[in-house]
Amino acid sequence: MTLFEDRFWSSRDGLKLHFRDYPGGGASDERRDGDGLPPIVCLHGLTRNARDFEVLAERLSPHRRVVCPDMRGRGDSEYARDSASYNPVQYGEDLLELLAQEGIDRFVAIGTSLGGLMTMGLATMIPDRIVAAVINDVGPFLEPAGVARIKEYVGQGRSYPTWVHAARALEDNQSEAHPGQPLDFWIGRAKRLMTVSSGGRVVFDYDMKIAEPFLGYDVDDQPDLWPAWEALAGRPVLVLRGALSDLLSAATLEKMLRRLPGAEAVTLENVGHAPTLDEPEAVAAIERLLAQAA
Repeated sequence: MTLFEDRFWSSRDGLKLHFRDYPGGGASDERRDGDGLPPIVCLHGLTRNARDFEVLAERLSPHRRVVCPDMRGRGDSEYARDSASYNPVQYGEDLLELLAQEGIDRFVAIGTSLGGLMTMGLATMIPDRIVAAVINDVGPFLEPAGVARIKEYVGQGRSYPTWVHAARALEDNQSEAHPGQPLDFWIGRAKRLMTVSSGGRVVFDYDMKIAEPFLGYDVDDQPDLWPAWEALAGRPVLVLRGALSDLLSAATLEKMLRRLPGAEAVTLENVGHAPTLDEPEAVAAIERLLAQAA
C-alpha cells in the first residue's frame, strides 16, 4: 500500500518541483492534517531527496500530514537552468511557494544538514509559522573538516552497474559515519540516494551542478547564522547530533544550547554525519517534540 501521493508545485522561475504528500490520519485518498495538528515538513540534505525521510514519514503520517519536498535539482524535481540558484535562500523561496499552494500556515520543520540550515533561515523569514523544529546534525557553525569531506564527493557523477556495487561504494566512502552496518543498510541508503539512469546504470539522484556553488563555500568566511538559530526561540526545538559527526561539533552544540536554553539535544552514539532518523533514540526524541507541537 502506497502511503503517499506524488505531487508537484512550481517555483517562481518556472521549475516543476516534486514532493511526497503523506496524508494525516493514514487516509491515502485525501489530503488532510491528522487530528487538525500542524503538518510536518521534512527538508533533506545537500545531495539527498524526499526518499531520505520515507521510514520516518511512514511512522509519523498516521498521526499528522507529512510533506517531503525534493528541492530543485534533486529527485523528481526539475534541474535549475542556472546553477547559482542552488543555494539555501532560493530553496527557502521555493518552499514558501509550496506552503502557499498547500495552504500550510503553521508546520513542524524537520531538517537534515542543509535542511536544518533552511529551517533556521525560515525562522528569520516566517518565525510565527514554525511550530517546532528538529535540526539534524548541523548548526550555525560548520566544521571545516566536514565541509572539506563533502566537497570531496559532491558533484562527482559516479555510476555503478548494480545496486550492490553502489552500496559497496557508499560503504567505502561513508563507513566512518555508519560503522559496522550490514549490506542491507547500504543497499537501503543507495536506493534513497540514487536512481537508475536511462542507460541502466545506478547514478546519484541529483544535478551534478549543485556542487558549483558549494565548492565555492569558504569555511574561513562563514556567514553569522547565530541570529537565525536564536530565531527558533519560543517553540520546541530538538537538535540531533551524531557522536562521530565531523560537521557539528560537541562544542558548537554546547554553544547552541547556551544560546537557546529551552532546546533539547540528543547525541546518537556510533553515528556520524548525518543520523538517518531511523535510530530508536532519534525517533523517541522526535515523538517527544511532536507531543509538544499542537
